[in-house]
Amino acid sequence: MANEAPEKRVQFDFEIDFSNGGGIQGQEFRLDIDGDDITDQELADYIIKDLRLLMVGKVRILNKKVILERHKRAGTQPVEELSGTHSRFIDLSHTITSGLITYKGFPAPLICDYLSREASRQLYDEGTSFQIGKIEMVANTGTYLDSPFHRFQKGKDISELDLSALAQLEAVVVRAEGMSGRAVDRQTFVPIDVRGKAVLVHTGWAKHWATEQYFEGHSFLTEGAAVYLKEQGAVLVGIDSLNIDDISGGARPVHTVLLGAGIPIVEHLCNLHPLPITGFRFTTVPVKVKGMGTFPVRAFASLGAAQ
Repeated sequence: MANEAPEKRVQFDFEIDFSNGGGIQGQEFRLDIDGDDITDQELADYIIKDLRLLMVGKVRILNKKVILERHKRAGTQPVEELSGTHSRFIDLSHTITSGLITYKGFPAPLICDYLSREASRQLYDEGTSFQIGKIEMVANTGTYLDSPFHRFQKGKDISELDLSALAQLEAVVVRAEGMSGRAVDRQTFVPIDVRGKAVLVHTGWAKHWATEQYFEGHSFLTEGAAVYLKEQGAVLVGIDSLNIDDISGGARPVHTVLLGAGIPIVEHLCNLHPLPITGFRFTTVPVKVKGMGTFPVRAFASLGAAQ
């Protein structure tokens, strides 16, 4: 029988800044490793996951060295699932009204009667009337879904998305409200298992909906966060903000990374604050329209079984 390789551990100090202020430090922290080395980024991710830290800003790994020492532990515990609401459904969509501005520069929707109730009385028997409405709007209105076709000519459009990719998805909420700065980076997502889940980013920006402030200074994801979510197997990403990208320039790296990987995006969500971090499902189904890259949705969370 061949001799087993000696067990190794890494010893290091760390400093962690929180995006909403404050921080923590650790000295001579030791961790079991496989192989001969581990990167600073891997160590940072481990600490965030193991300590279940939220709203992490910068992580610094200091005085790292690998030592020969017997392994002490077998792994980490999974992130705890939380619950605590008796509501079965929580509506996560803004209401579309005539004249609503969702995104500056885009026309507001026009909602009116095509056939009014009064006019319909001339077409039906006495006591019978109907209303048939008409709406003119751009697809990026209210709470809406982005399909890969929104960014890529050969990507799937709204009509081609499978219902299994949009309905009753296991979901998690990532809290980013109150952090310093506008950019939500990869560290924010590290403590939570996102594989196979819809990831809903709660920035709190929805409180500015239908005001001038909503259009300026919104929170957004970084390209690094998008790459992390793609690599970790997220199946959908939503945000309660004006745009999932930084719109100060012409690049849209988050849309490019996520939609390029076939991961739909939902923008302009609301009511994320009462949701538990895990333990609910998310649905965001648009009308089945051919040739559209985006379209409004009635997004909602479902908690628990039907009564």
